[in-house]
Amino acid sequence: MSGPYPTYAYSYTVGRPLAATHRTSTSPTELTHLAIAFVVLTVDLVLILRYLAFLNGSLLLLTTLAASSALTGFLAHEMAHKLSAQRRGYWAEFRLSPFGLIISLLTAAAGFLFAAPGATMIGGMANPQDWGRTSLAGPVTNFAFGMVFFSASLVTAAIPAQAWLAPVLLFLAFINGWFAAFNMIPFGPLDGAKVLRWSRSTWAVSFVIFAAMAGLLYYLVTFGVVLRV
Repeated sequence: MSGPYPTYAYSYTVGRPLAATHRTSTSPTELTHLAIAFVVLTVDLVLILRYLAFLNGSLLLLTTLAASSALTGFLAHEMAHKLSAQRRGYWAEFRLSPFGLIISLLTAAAGFLFAAPGATMIGGMANPQDWGRTSLAGPVTNFAFGMVFFSASLVTAAIPAQAWLAPVLLFLAFINGWFAAFNMIPFGPLDGAKVLRWSRSTWAVSFVIFAAMAGLLYYLVTFGVVLRV
């Protein structure tokens, strides 16, 4: 999709030993990488929102919306991969991509966003079912957030005093809907490729549902709802 909308990818694997237990764990390195990626993506989204003249340019509101988008669209997606893998006994941690972060800043400054800040690395996973379910966890999380934000936008739109929140919530829904659908494309390192290898029917149903939501939200954001509030 062209224009000032984000593209997003992926999770992949590196050789690491299987975890001894099914506990949730992290490390200072992972927390540092997540924090850097989160801050850079927030800056990216502020630039995109300013390009769209969203919220009349209020920097505080733009930053809050951008941070919320990065938190739900990106961080929650990666943590869903991580927790799904760790529940199955695998080592899993996020690692950022310096090159991807630089590209995201350059594209955001140009008025569109190619976001590839890093990936959840998983060690020792060879079972196609584990890969499929772990990969599906990220888009499903985005879909859930998208539905919550979309429902909330409908409620606030019906309340005159809160109507200004409707396009804000709709934008959050769109970010999550787009991330869910894009990641289910069955190509290269995207989540959809791993889900398809595990279960064609699961991939097909998921992709149709996520793509339908993303398409509806794109229409509403682009044609149905004025973003300038």
